[in-house]
Amino acid sequence: MDIRSRNNVVVTGRRGAPVVMLAHGFGCDQNLWRLVAPTLAEEFEVVLFDYVGSGRSDLSAWREERYASLDGYAQDVLDVCQELDLRDVVFVGHSVSAMVGVLAADREPARFGRLVLLVPSPCYIDDGEYRGGFSAGDIGELLESLEDNYLGWSGAMAPVIMGNPERPELAEELAGAFCRTDPAIARVFARATFLSDSRADLATVKVPALILECEQDVIAPREVGAYVHAAIPGSRLVTLDAIGHCPQLSAPEATAGAIASFARG
Repeated sequence: MDIRSRNNVVVTGRRGAPVVMLAHGFGCDQNLWRLVAPTLAEEFEVVLFDYVGSGRSDLSAWREERYASLDGYAQDVLDVCQELDLRDVVFVGHSVSAMVGVLAADREPARFGRLVLLVPSPCYIDDGEYRGGFSAGDIGELLESLEDNYLGWSGAMAPVIMGNPERPELAEELAGAFCRTDPAIARVFARATFLSDSRADLATVKVPALILECEQDVIAPREVGAYVHAAIPGSRLVTLDAIGHCPQLSAPEATAGAIASFARG
């Protein structure tokens, strides 16, 4: 299978420079990096892609049994790395893709030199002293609403996820990305995302890791950023001057700057 076509792989920037790989989150595609990628491309080789089922990927390659867990998305990352023969990649994972990157780096550590976990959450559901931001009931209601009326869910949730109510165009862009996703595929990805628990996987991280959180984020509150930071020895935690769960759109300069600074080593 042609992985470049399957995952709509796009390579930009300085050929031969250190590689920065940008991975999108649930319901999105590589277009959400459009304000960050050009800045990074001035200094790095930048690899963008869409998970199978998202964006301009080959939808005929999507299989529910593969993409019902985060393992399938991690395999997409590794497939792209293998196709491009990438080593020592600086992997930037947004939202659920942060944990996808952790899984991929554990499977093939030679492929990854650094991890940037952008607004990560290893588990969205509160569990004892752990605060993921949602109760089990909250997540159940979220998934039920998504499965009953995906387009309605997209329109209602995009402003909540994005924050920045004074900039409604940001929520409109996110809602548009959600609505371009096939509802049947989105339901499977949503369950893989919001029911996942990758807390134990954080201990497998052996490469330098940067956690980027926002000052306010209803999806990944700062308690989660602190938890991830504590769980990955030697990691760095940076709080961006940003609000919402998509700082690559709401604060692209700060986001690109933090990524670039860390990628330089």
